[in-house]
Amino acid sequence: MSALVEELSVKVFRGKRVLVTGHTGFKGSWLAAWLQSLGAKVVGLALDPPTDPSHFAAARLVDGMTDLRIDVRDQSAVRDAIVSAQPDFVFHLAAQSLVRRSYAEPIETWQTNVLGTLNVLEALRALEKPCVAVIITSDKCYDNVEWVWGYRETDVMGGPDPYSASKGAAELAIRSHIKSYFPNATSLVRIASARAGNVIGGGDWAADRIVPDCVKAWSVNQEVELRNPKATRPWQHVLEPLSGYLNLAMALTQRPDLHGEPFNFGPPAAQNHSVLELVQRMAEHWNQVRWRDVSQSAAGPYESGLLKLNCDKALHHLHWHAVMGFEDTVRMTAEWYRTYYRSPMQISSTTAAQISAYTAMAKQQGLAWAR
Repeated sequence: MSALVEELSVKVFRGKRVLVTGHTGFKGSWLAAWLQSLGAKVVGLALDPPTDPSHFAAARLVDGMTDLRIDVRDQSAVRDAIVSAQPDFVFHLAAQSLVRRSYAEPIETWQTNVLGTLNVLEALRALEKPCVAVIITSDKCYDNVEWVWGYRETDVMGGPDPYSASKGAAELAIRSHIKSYFPNATSLVRIASARAGNVIGGGDWAADRIVPDCVKAWSVNQEVELRNPKATRPWQHVLEPLSGYLNLAMALTQRPDLHGEPFNFGPPAAQNHSVLELVQRMAEHWNQVRWRDVSQSAAGPYESGLLKLNCDKALHHLHWHAVMGFEDTVRMTAEWYRTYYRSPMQISSTTAAQISAYTAMAKQQGLAWAR
């Protein structure tokens, strides 16, 4: 593969039909909001929002899109929706995305993450028009042995928990389907997979995640319990991987040689911080905060202590890199939640303002897509 020659711009999405699965979830709702701001005709395919409250409801995103409530495990419904939408772009984010829940609900996790992905791929086979599809899995698709360097796209798939294993299996299914049914030379549909994780940002209220745990406790002046304060993660704001997904989709419109390729999206290795560091930095933007280390007494399933990605491939082929440092990442996250708990009716404008602010940062750093 050669490096990109033509510059990419998010203006390519203006007026295009873009289908997003999982649009009622945390990352999917931010992607839907961003695509709406770019002038795309967004169609969402998902179950009801997985939490109450949710970013999707708080930002009133339903007003600017076609909202389809379909279970990604329903093969015929997924096929009918995608064929009916006749999308120019597809972003597949629908998933069971919680590690701890995967221990309690392994069948649901495997069905959603593997069969759901296959249902989307099968629906793409039925399209008779050009389409670009980005299938999002997770950084946890790798067989994590907790080494100190970042995982590359060629490293072994797998994982000890049902969630990680299902994401590794989804990557194998994607590769198999592309090789079997979407030949490079003749396929109207171009597909690539994207891997990212450790995402924080406003609007996430999922269970057993550190930022939602903090804001839910602090908003009612309660103490938050830290199960694993020493665990380190390459934390990134939700807009970082989303910009990577958009970049990958744009590149696929120009580069048939990227068809079938996986890409990692994450922050620099230096942006690896512990859970405790994240909470301490969040506390700088929130009044009356308390926390307690319960790592010695907390019972629960295995959770990895170290995981990071090597994103050199995205830098080389897409000219993509993360924009925000750790301080800006935490600040924007805390500001979003503070706005929600003080003035929830302002969330739609807050979300839009943060997307604009992120784009401005990228433009200042000379990234072509932000122009």
